[in-house]
Order: sequence, then C-alpha cells, then structure tokens
Amino acid sequence: MKAAFFDIDGTIYRNSLLTEHFKKLIKYELLDIREYELKVKDAFKKWDERVGDYDKYLEEITTTYVDAIKGLSLQYNDFISDQVLELKGNRVYKFTRDMIKWHKEQGHKVIFISGSPDFLVSRMAKKWGADDYCGSIYHFEDGKLSGDISPMWDSKNKMIAINNFCEKYDIDLAESYAYGDTNGDYSMLNLVGHPRAINPSRELLLKIKTEENLKNKTEIFVERKDVIYKVSADVEIL
Repeated sequence: MKAAFFDIDGTIYRNSLLTEHFKKLIKYELLDIREYELKVKDAFKKWDERVGDYDKYLEEITTTYVDAIKGLSLQYNDFISDQVLELKGNRVYKFTRDMIKWHKEQGHKVIFISGSPDFLVSRMAKKWGADDYCGSIYHFEDGKLSGDISPMWDSKNKMIAINNFCEKYDIDLAESYAYGDTNGDYSMLNLVGHPRAINPSRELLLKIKTEENLKNKTEIFVERKDVIYKVSADVEIL
C-alpha cells in the first residue's frame, strides 16, 4: 500500500488551526485576551514584520495555548472547534488540496499527521476526506481539558506515528509521499521515497540542503499569490 502523509498547519491549512482556535476562544470570551496579549503578541509581531523566527512564534503560541485552555469544558470546546472548521476550513493551499485529491484518485492512503489538537485534526480529516489522522491528544477529565497532552508537533513523535500507520496499513514507505513545511516534519520527509516540502521554513530547508540523501529526493514547492512553482534543494537562501 502506498500512502501520502500530510502535515496540516502551513502545509494544507494556510495558517495554524491551533491559532484559529485560540482566537475564537478569545472572541467568545472563553479566554482572557491578556493570555494572548502578554505572551504571544510580541512574538507574532516580530514574525509578521519578518524580524522574528516562525518556529519560535509557533512554539510560544503553543505553550501559551496549552496553559490557557486548561479547564475548558468539552461542550464549549466542541462548539469553538466546529466554528473554526465552518469558518476557516476552506482556507487551504491549492497545491496540497489538489494533491489530496490526486492521491485519493490513485488509491493511496491519505493520512494527516499534525501537531494541532486532535479535536481539530479529526474535523479537518473528515472535511478533506483523509483515510486516517493523528494529532496532539488533549486529554479530558470530568468533562474538562485536564492540561495533559500527548504531543505530535515534533519530528520524533511524527516518526512513531508513521511507523504505527505502516503496521496498520502495510505501507511501503519507499513508494510513499510526505508533505511538510517545518523542522517538525523532518522525520516524515526523511522516511518516505517521495518527500515534498511545501513553503519550507528556513530551518527545514537548511536541514534538507545539508543532508545529501534528503536533498537529492526532496521536491520543494512554493505557493505565493496566484502561482505555484517548484525549486530544487540547491535554491539559494538569501
């Protein structure tokens, strides 16, 4: 069986599902906006003005989010999660949207592996017809988020997830594909025969360029405005 493994945030979705969920919680006054203002706004401002690091921004917002949502009820969480997908679920890259369709037409298993919360990843997988998925597990206790998490945003855990899917579906990794955009997707790209980096972060691109085997087999796709183009791993970084 051939498979196509997709990261979601920055690869399929043109932002972060976790960020959208965070903002909706603030909008509906389920979280204090100061949680965002005090801990995340500066990191986002630096990234938005292109003087900060994207991975650093994601790290800070994730840490703040995990602390902020502890104690949120399942009922409210489901409502906000549904709102995120209803209002933002179509905000995806054309290239990866088309690739999901193509892989399904080829009979490949389409699997989403994301560091975003499992309750968002499951909804995204259903919306876009993925065969299976794996996200960071946010544990509930007595109907509320307990604050305990089994993460899926790092390269090590994504590798474990892929190995589990291989056992489940008898997947041939040498004939399979993976799509990712940040260093957390490195193991996914490295494990398969057809890795594809989508608008890669500087950290991921540098890693691809310095590892000969990965460099030779990785295709790099960039989608900006109304154009999609492919570059080699030898592309010059300015």
